[in-house]
Amino acid sequence: MAKGLLKSGIIFSAMTLVSRVLGLVRDVVIANLLGASAAADVFFLTNKIPNFLRRLFAEGAFAQAFVPVLTEYKESRSLDETKLLIARVAGTLGTIVMITTILGVIGSPVVIALFGTGWFLDYLNGGPGTANYLLASLMLKITFPYLMFIAITALAGAVLNTWGRFGAAAFTPVLLNISMISAAIFFADYFEQPAFALAWGVFFGGIVQFIFQLPFLHKAGLICRPRWGWNDPGVKKIRLLMLPALFGVSVSQINLLLDTVLASFLQFGSISWLYYSDRLLEFPLGLFGIAIATVILPQLSKEHVNAGKQDFANTMDWGIRMVCILGIPSSFGLMLLAEPMLMVLFMRGEFSAFDAAQSRMSLMAYAAGLICFMWIKVLASGFFSRQDTKTPVKVGIYAMVLNMVFNLLLIVPFKHVGLAMATSLSALFNAGCLYYFLHKQGVYRLSTVGVMTLVRVIAASCVMIATIYYLMPTRIEWIDMELVMRAFWLAGLIGVGAAVYLLSLFAIGLRLCHLKAA
Repeated sequence: MAKGLLKSGIIFSAMTLVSRVLGLVRDVVIANLLGASAAADVFFLTNKIPNFLRRLFAEGAFAQAFVPVLTEYKESRSLDETKLLIARVAGTLGTIVMITTILGVIGSPVVIALFGTGWFLDYLNGGPGTANYLLASLMLKITFPYLMFIAITALAGAVLNTWGRFGAAAFTPVLLNISMISAAIFFADYFEQPAFALAWGVFFGGIVQFIFQLPFLHKAGLICRPRWGWNDPGVKKIRLLMLPALFGVSVSQINLLLDTVLASFLQFGSISWLYYSDRLLEFPLGLFGIAIATVILPQLSKEHVNAGKQDFANTMDWGIRMVCILGIPSSFGLMLLAEPMLMVLFMRGEFSAFDAAQSRMSLMAYAAGLICFMWIKVLASGFFSRQDTKTPVKVGIYAMVLNMVFNLLLIVPFKHVGLAMATSLSALFNAGCLYYFLHKQGVYRLSTVGVMTLVRVIAASCVMIATIYYLMPTRIEWIDMELVMRAFWLAGLIGVGAAVYLLSLFAIGLRLCHLKAA
């Protein structure tokens, strides 16, 4: 089991790495094209809305409800029954997201009024945000259909993951990045507003991702003709699990979307600064946190079906240890190197040094909560694999309420940075509650090996940060550098930091055996 989990994690992370690197290239292109302008704010909002719904209908709540039920069918029923479940889930999900997409396209002005409230109020009162509201209402009609394609793509990915084929699903986002980069480079000049080229890139990226999954499903013998199955017992079970999971697994996304709503009341550029910060945060979160949670979910579901309580606990502990080993140094590194990273990646074209400085502050606030975001992904799997969605939803609702309280308290003194701080604080509460309930239910408690690993990781991370801080140039020196020299220094500091971290871990007793699941 340990070898299989580690191998699957490496494969998923490797494919995710390719996707995240291209995602950064995409963001570099966007920053050069739009910077942190009003048009950038509009595009980021209209892109975030279907992506938020994607987390609910597809990769988030749906996957967390679908994979445990699918695993149960796979382990205890015939292949024909399992394929029938897939067909009925595909038909039901496809119909729902198609109707949602049609409503979203037709009612785009209403949707933007909900998620860009500040702009909508300006539109009613003739304020400066009027143009943003009108542009966003039109652009959302292009980006919203992405939801329909990516929902079915995520369904296919969940099926492949359940069969242990993680590479294809992890690689699929690469195609969206390629589509958006191509649209920005080759088609932006054909539009009066270049942001429309990016919107069409999102639209066609959804189609390409959907088509890409089909050969892999065919090879696995899992392609099924979609059927409506609302009252099918398996579909009904998924529906009942999914409804509360809409909150339980997507709290961080809901919090980020609420941040965007509140940011629409702040100065132009605030949404973009939060976006660029979040994009850098998503790199280690997707590479490590989401990858590990995705890999362990089918394994946890299988161990729950087979009543392997100790194996279940061992797998949970492995997931927590791995995100600590990878996530804590990433969090420290992001906080210390936030501005140099933003400068190297984005500071060109329309993206200024001022934008880098503003994004740096929100990135530091997000990075402080990075390990909590990762813990949430792993700990939530411990509930969803046991088909317990009630507990995470309670925690999720409390975390959302707390996030809004923090938002209101922090937005006035800290502006957009306060929104990022509130998200990280609510994530700490969320992760703490999830662990408390797992412990209380007797399902999982951090092992002695896990505690020692955490102590070693924190100590090694402190040595790493001290080394980087001693070597790194001052802010003025970073600004005065040419791009090539700036990139050289950043790469060197990251390389030295990683080497110091690994050597420190080894020096204080961490060994390969601590990476095993049992």
